[in-house]
Amino acid sequence: MNLVLTISGLHGTGKSTYAKRLAARFGLRYVSAGELFREFAHRHGLTLEELSLEASKRDDLDRLVDDRTRAEAKKGNVVIDALLAAWIVRDLADLKILLFAPDDVRIGRIARRDAMSIEEARKETFCREELERRRFKSFYDIDISNLSIYDLVLNTGILSRDGNMRVLESFVDAYVKERGVR
Repeated sequence: MNLVLTISGLHGTGKSTYAKRLAARFGLRYVSAGELFREFAHRHGLTLEELSLEASKRDDLDRLVDDRTRAEAKKGNVVIDALLAAWIVRDLADLKILLFAPDDVRIGRIARRDAMSIEEARKETFCREELERRRFKSFYDIDISNLSIYDLVLNTGILSRDGNMRVLESFVDAYVKERGVR
C-alpha cells in the first residue's frame, strides 16, 4: 500500500494515539514531528514552552522538522503526526485529518500524560499554542484556524477512544477501497 496520511490538531487532541493506531492498522510507518521537537528540547535542557519561545525567534528549528516531515511523506506508506502536517506535506498526502477536542478535555489529557496539575498544563499549553499560532502566521503565513485543507475533521472529545478509532478506520478504509490504493 502506498498511502500517506496526516493527522493534525492542537495538543491533547489525540494525534499521537490515533496516528500510531492507524499506522498499525494499515501497516504504515509512524512519524511524529512532535517527538522530534520534544527530543530537541530534552537534548538542550529546555521545556517545550522555552523551545517554542526560542523557535519563535528563528525559523531554522521549524525548517528542520519540516524537511524531515516532507522527506518521510515522499517515502510513502506513512502516518505523519504533526500540528502542521497537512500544511507542510500538502499534495504528498492522500488524506489530511484534523482532530480537535474541547479545551477542558485536551488539558485534562495533557495533565495526565505529563503528570502535572490541570493549572500547570493549562498555562503551559495555552502559552505554547499562542507562540505557535504567531510563529506559524509569521514564518509560513498559515492560519491554523483555516480548516479548508482537511479531508476529515473529528471531535475526539465526544466518543470513546475506540469509537473515534472506528470512525477514523472507516474513513481510511473507504478511501483505500474507493481509490484502489495499494
